[in-house]
Amino acid sequence: MLTSIALILLLGLLLGSIFSKMRLPSLLGMMIAGIVLSPHALNLIDQSILNISADLRQIALVIILTRAGLSLNMEDLKKAGRPAVLMCFVPACIEIIGTVVLAPMLLGVTVLEAAIIGSVIAAVSPAVIVPRMIQLIEESYGKEHGIPQLILAGASVDDVFVIVVFTAFLSLASTGALSAVSFLQIPVSILMGICIGAAAGGILTVFFKKIHMRDSVKILIILSVSFLLLELQNRLEGIIPVSGLLAIMSLGIVIKQTYSVLAQRLSGKYNKLWVAAEVFLFVLVGATVDLKYVADAGVFAVLLVLGALVFRMFGVALSLVKTKLTKQERLFCMIAYTPKATVQAAIGAIPFSMGLACGQTVLTVAVLSILITAPFGAICIDKMYRKLLKK
Repeated sequence: MLTSIALILLLGLLLGSIFSKMRLPSLLGMMIAGIVLSPHALNLIDQSILNISADLRQIALVIILTRAGLSLNMEDLKKAGRPAVLMCFVPACIEIIGTVVLAPMLLGVTVLEAAIIGSVIAAVSPAVIVPRMIQLIEESYGKEHGIPQLILAGASVDDVFVIVVFTAFLSLASTGALSAVSFLQIPVSILMGICIGAAAGGILTVFFKKIHMRDSVKILIILSVSFLLLELQNRLEGIIPVSGLLAIMSLGIVIKQTYSVLAQRLSGKYNKLWVAAEVFLFVLVGATVDLKYVADAGVFAVLLVLGALVFRMFGVALSLVKTKLTKQERLFCMIAYTPKATVQAAIGAIPFSMGLACGQTVLTVAVLSILITAPFGAICIDKMYRKLLKK
């Protein structure tokens, strides 16, 4: 295991650094490192790490979402208003509809199978988007209309929405019944996540104000509470739906609102944690990619991913109708909402493991969506935010 950790860190940092010097996103180098080390290539990652790969990726997500909460100003988010709510579900819905239209023609699947494919690829990647939006907040780009905050909030809820829709479609495919209760879980999950996270953040703020301790210890306490919030989500599954990741982000937001001096200090600490977490996250995402599926995919699967992206960008444009955003700012939002990675790596193989007829196709399209959209979105955000947004 120790050898595998060393290889993940060294090769991930090396290729990430090389890609940065080439003025490309470092995550692209890290994903390539994962593909090289994966069981589908050189097979240099210990099975014990692959067994806990999902948990390690989730730890990295916890770190970056807490950091997002500690950086997010609610006043800026309030400025976004209606578009922030629409961005949570409209682009994903339009992308799923686009996939339902395109997939039967391109891949010869049924409408339900197309809906499952659409619900897998429709989730945007917080792991790619959140660090970049935090950078924009720190550099004061897009501040006038709260664009980074708009995208941050939308991307965090978008995943909750898409995963619930994916679960509903899977249930329909396996049992033949679609429960309306499944869709009721979406607003309940979001509200419960926000309320529980806000309560935890409030309690921690009072605790930190009354009891003096080092910031490093506070980080450990916040991380532990965050992991417990994720466990609460798992324990309450089937009883009350709760979004653990939204709860974690809400926790950070409350600390930012009620104890901003501490939030600023903790944000710096989380920046340092993210250095290692980012490597593990993207190397392990890369390790889930089997290039054999990509080779078998053919041009039609690529066309489906690209076509779905066009529908998604139209959905973003629709969400921003009647706002004060300029054309350049709208274009930036459309581009920034394209990267896919973490959710696809987490759920792409589920239909295949369930033995569904479309399982292989779903997995192939999920892999392709990561390889196409993560680099595309990351490169476009990095290269274009200075040109499209006001400082």
